[in-house]
Amino acid sequence: MEQVALDALSQIIPENRMFLDLAERYCYSYDASFGEYLPEVVIQPINAKEVSELLKLANVHKIPVSPRGAGTSLSGGPLPVKGGMVLDLTLLRDKLIIDRENMLAIVSPGVITAAIHKKAEEAGLFYPPDPSSSNVATIGGNLLENSSGPKGLKYGTTKEYVIGLEVVTPTGEIIRTGGKTVKNVTGYDLTRLIVGSEGTLGIVTEAIIRLIPKPQSRKTFVAHFNQFIDSGHAITSILSSGILPSSLELMDQACIHAVESYRPSGLPLRSEAILIIEIDGHPLAIEEEINKCADICRAKGASYVKIAESEDERDTIWSARKLVSPAITQMGPTKISEDATVPRNRIPAMMERLKQIRDKYKLNLVVFGHAGDGNLHPNIITDKRNEAEMKKVELAVSEIFEAAIELGGTLSGEHGIGTLKSPYMEMELGVNGVNMMKKIKEAWDPNNILNPGKIFPEKGQTKVVLVT
Repeated sequence: MEQVALDALSQIIPENRMFLDLAERYCYSYDASFGEYLPEVVIQPINAKEVSELLKLANVHKIPVSPRGAGTSLSGGPLPVKGGMVLDLTLLRDKLIIDRENMLAIVSPGVITAAIHKKAEEAGLFYPPDPSSSNVATIGGNLLENSSGPKGLKYGTTKEYVIGLEVVTPTGEIIRTGGKTVKNVTGYDLTRLIVGSEGTLGIVTEAIIRLIPKPQSRKTFVAHFNQFIDSGHAITSILSSGILPSSLELMDQACIHAVESYRPSGLPLRSEAILIIEIDGHPLAIEEEINKCADICRAKGASYVKIAESEDERDTIWSARKLVSPAITQMGPTKISEDATVPRNRIPAMMERLKQIRDKYKLNLVVFGHAGDGNLHPNIITDKRNEAEMKKVELAVSEIFEAAIELGGTLSGEHGIGTLKSPYMEMELGVNGVNMMKKIKEAWDPNNILNPGKIFPEKGQTKVVLVT
């Protein structure tokens, strides 16, 4: 970066919030996905005005800018693939206001998502999106990736709850979208455009999110299946029965073994799948629905069904699912995490395709995730130093995406496109669809300085590249 640009930066941001040291910059070169890219400078702004001035300066000097929250992205969202400047937004965390009367939360982007859950519950309210990283992830990152989590089956994704934003555009203007009213049809819905845009169209500096009444009660049960495919048929049967669980989670046999090796919990090592199902709502209704779900699982071949009778039993059931991510990281140094999603009625077919891909390439492929909404999480555990195996991983990842699209699904249910899925955008959206998105990006960001290298593939790139 030219010295004149650095001098200009120092007029906006004090020295203690601007990092140029190699060790400090390296800490921002990676996230929870794959790949490392070193920024030239890291900046920690503390308000929208500073963000605005930084983006205006970046346009003058053509400096790439990568916004970043807690770095928990699984698709490469905050990676500075073009170098330049990383904006660490974690210091924008001064605002977490619960408006109980209007059932809203007004939050800064650096607020941890779990803090919103806690504050909302203290007021008798509920913020449903709950990604597994919610204890460390920031709400700003959740908004820009349109995250969800286990409760997405019943309650939807983040975009259903964001009704207003303060945004700094790529050219440095500060704008407001939406507002505090649930109904708002004034002009284009820029709020929905920004949510899920992966930091390519603007930087969120404040958000207004909708809260809902906290459910009165909940019930949880676990079912074990000796055949993986039977769990898929149980899922589709439950969903077609008129019951809508708040969560319906899947663990395959590889996950079961990984959790047992990581922290022995008495899980059934011979079972090919575990389903965890939770129902919430009125106490009388959920009692009937949880029993009906249990009956469906038994009819579809479940070898064991257990309904939790206490909060301790519920916590025991959920603890296994929460241990999956740390457990599978013990299986190898490199984890490629995908989130291809298919329509609910194609869940069994997708399960079968994943099994075929695992066997074809003889890879350590484990499957878990939010199976109730078709949001499966195939994870490949490997070692990026093994070039021959990484070539197989590239082919397997491509086939996973191809299978999802062929079955009427999508590349990403909640992780975003980032760098890892961009080569496949045309497969899902077609040339015209991708070109329309590019036109929007060009209109908002004429100098292509905000989070470049995301969503859209490099010229000529048709496959994910994990080995160079």
